[in-house]
Amino acid sequence: MMTGADLLFWVVLPYAAMAVFVVGHLWRYQRDQFTWTSRSTQLFERRLLMWGSILFHYGALAAIGGHALGILVPSGVTSAFGISEHTYHLISVSGGTLAALACVTGLLLLLYRRLTVPRVAATTTRMDLVTYVLLLLMIGLGTIETVGVNLLGGSYDYRATVGLWFRGLFMLDPHPGLMASAPLVYRLHAIAAWLLFALWPFTRLVHAWSVPVTYLNRIYILYRRRGRQASYLRKYR
Repeated sequence: MMTGADLLFWVVLPYAAMAVFVVGHLWRYQRDQFTWTSRSTQLFERRLLMWGSILFHYGALAAIGGHALGILVPSGVTSAFGISEHTYHLISVSGGTLAALACVTGLLLLLYRRLTVPRVAATTTRMDLVTYVLLLLMIGLGTIETVGVNLLGGSYDYRATVGLWFRGLFMLDPHPGLMASAPLVYRLHAIAAWLLFALWPFTRLVHAWSVPVTYLNRIYILYRRRGRQASYLRKYR
């Protein structure tokens, strides 16, 4: 039997989060482009930033790809390509575990850097801390799903519940009862994800849309000492 809480978490929250996500980005781009940036702190500390950023971003991209395959692509499609449920499970668990470990390690490095490097900590806002908490919660729960449930605890066919519910949202035919029957860790993971989406337009995460293709391969900003530049100018005047 469907309850009011089921409607709130699996119908109202997703649609509200998507509305805030879209309208919030449009509003911020129109009214607040000056802060549409990651507010880079590379000048303050580079080593932890480099490793944390690489692990987190590539791990997140791999996790997003895994979600797209597992939630957006029906099981009938993968079966039509000759991928059995057992093979899909092996691919999902192995790839998801590596992505989760990279993502968690990178995020912890970035959080450690932000909290322990004084000059970086001085630039940290309350919104940054809320963002980190939601990211840790969402990624941590996702890691428990992949490693704890599907790797060590056997398997759970989330494509028959979470996948159908998620696709139903975009077809304007949600089935909250499917999510209500999913394990608690999957439900908490979904709630954390929707909350992060609703918060996204008002954080530094908006920089992900600035250069979504070349961002990870961009050249790092080079800072040169003023003394060297001055001597170079004197030499070639």
